[in-house]
Amino acid sequence: MTTETIGLFYMLNDAGPVVKFIMLLLLFFSITSWAIIFIKFRYIQKAFKASADFTDIFWQCRNLVDAFSKAKALKSSPVARIFITAYMEMARSDSKDKKKESRKPTDSTYFQIIGSIKRTLNRSISVEDRRMVQLVPFLATAGNTAPFIGLFGTVWGIMDTFHEIGLSGSASLAVVAPGISEALIATAAGLAVAIPSVIAYNYFTDRIRVLDSELQSFSSDLLNIMERDIQKQMEV
Repeated sequence: MTTETIGLFYMLNDAGPVVKFIMLLLLFFSITSWAIIFIKFRYIQKAFKASADFTDIFWQCRNLVDAFSKAKALKSSPVARIFITAYMEMARSDSKDKKKESRKPTDSTYFQIIGSIKRTLNRSISVEDRRMVQLVPFLATAGNTAPFIGLFGTVWGIMDTFHEIGLSGSASLAVVAPGISEALIATAAGLAVAIPSVIAYNYFTDRIRVLDSELQSFSSDLLNIMERDIQKQMEV
């Protein structure tokens, strides 16, 4: 343990109860933020890789049935999950149509099926967006509030230092410096929490935006393919 670290522990130990509480609060923010950073980084990286793999597989498949069997092995991919949901909705709508003893879809059932698939895709994308964004807003909260929490600890520590100066009647550097340095630790801690949180928040927000764009693009392509398949059934 270095001399600087030992000195830091001594300063924290000599700090007032309010400053200690501020430091514990910032420690909670720091631990939680880093846990979220590791969890979301792993999740988003895995989602990007699995989605890229599924997209390549999807365009190589001969039909939707084949793609569906491959998608079940890549459930960590948001793109694969929305495909599975849409395909199951199309199959469910088709089975309902067959129960009505219709040999092929009519115009009315065609629009009903397409409308149902569109709603299913929109719901699936919303679910995936919520799943990707989950926990990320805490990073924005930590990045915005941690500097102010640290500043509050610093202001309180300085107030406490000047109060002690007034009681002792001495304003020498030896009396003032320790209290001021203890108070400034809170600001440094607040910045140490805020900086990585803001960087991670901006990174995750950008990656989520890119993945959401891929989901929207894939859903449009998938809907066009499903429309063509249903139209072929009508022509039979």
